[in-house]
Amino acid sequence: MFNLKGKKALVTGASRGIGSGIALALAKAGASVAVNYHSKAQEAEAVVFEVKKLGVDSFSVQTDVSNKEQVVKMFEEVKNKFGQLNILVNNAGIVYMNPIDKITEEEWDKVLNINLKGQFFCVQEAIKIMPAGGKIINISSIASGGVGVGFGNIAHYAASKGGVIAMVEDLAIELGPKGININAIGPGMIETDMTTGILADEKTKMSMLARIPKRRFGKPEDIGAAAVFLASDEADYITGTVIYVDGGWLSQ
Repeated sequence: MFNLKGKKALVTGASRGIGSGIALALAKAGASVAVNYHSKAQEAEAVVFEVKKLGVDSFSVQTDVSNKEQVVKMFEEVKNKFGQLNILVNNAGIVYMNPIDKITEEEWDKVLNINLKGQFFCVQEAIKIMPAGGKIINISSIASGGVGVGFGNIAHYAASKGGVIAMVEDLAIELGPKGININAIGPGMIETDMTTGILADEKTKMSMLARIPKRRFGKPEDIGAAAVFLASDEADYITGTVIYVDGGWLSQ
C-alpha cells in the first residue's frame, strides 16, 4: 500500500521543516522529488542528497512562488527533468505574528501572496503537465478558520490558510473530471524552526500541550505520512477535503 514508485513529485518550500519532511516521506515511498526553495540553497541541496540516498531522482529549483514568471519557469524545469508531474505539494509559506494595528499593507500582501496566490499559481501550472491520476496537496493550517480555533495576532496568516481550503474545495469540482485530485492538509503545532519562537516560552508551550490530547507536538514526519497517503492510489476517491494532522487539537 501507498507505493509511489515511478511517480514524479514537486514539493514547494522543501528546504526545511514540514517541506523537507514531506519530500523525504514521498521519496521513501518511491517517488522522485523536485525540491523547491526560496533562498536556502545549501539546505535544499542537503534534502536532495538525502532523497537520492533513498534511490530516487531529485534536484533543487529556486523559485519565489508568488512570482508568476518564476513559477512558470519552475514547471518548465520540472517538465524538462521529469517529463511530467504526478504529485504537487504546495507547502511554501510564511507567518508573522502581529496585532491588527501593527500589520502593514506590505506584510499583509506578502503573507497572502506567498501562502495563497503562490499555491494558485503552482496549481495553474502543474495541471499543464499532470496526467490523470495526479494528486495536488495544499498545506493549510488549524488556524484556517471555521473550526472553532483562533490564535490571535495572525489575522493575515489565518486568512491565507482559510483561503487555501476554499480554493481546494472549488478546484476539486474543476479538476475532478480531469482525473486530478486536490486536497489540503491542516497541520497543528509542528516542531520546526518556524515555530521555535512560539514554543520558546515555557508557559505558552505548556498551555498548547494541554490542548493536545496526544500530549506532544507534531513532527514534519507526521505531515509527510498524511501527504504520502493523499498522493497514493489508495486515496483516489478523496478530493476537495482537508485532513487535520493536529494530535486531536480540534476535538477539544
